[in-house]
Amino acid sequence: MTSKLEKLCMSRRSLEKALGADCGNRLARRLDDLRAAECLADLRHLPGRCHELVGDRKGQLAIDVKHPHRLIFQPAHEEIPRREDGGLDWAHITAIRVLEITDYHHG
Repeated sequence: MTSKLEKLCMSRRSLEKALGADCGNRLARRLDDLRAAECLADLRHLPGRCHELVGDRKGQLAIDVKHPHRLIFQPAHEEIPRREDGGLDWAHITAIRVLEITDYHHG
């Protein structure tokens, strides 16, 4: 996470200013969910549709914030926990690194 992104994510007020009140509040809630989760599997049933990405973003995950914005992150483990089939082992991912807040479908 860049220092600019970290500063933005640490303040609900900054998020609201940058993204608008509704989107900023939703992003703050998603970040709170990430901080509270013991492992990535805890996010499966929370709002935001946490999902693995494919293609150029394989190994990254996204949480919907408010269309079209998504919070993009990746596991922050020296060795990424994986299932036998090669997919991410959500139950053993306990640390993440936020990469960006974006609409990766455009631009």
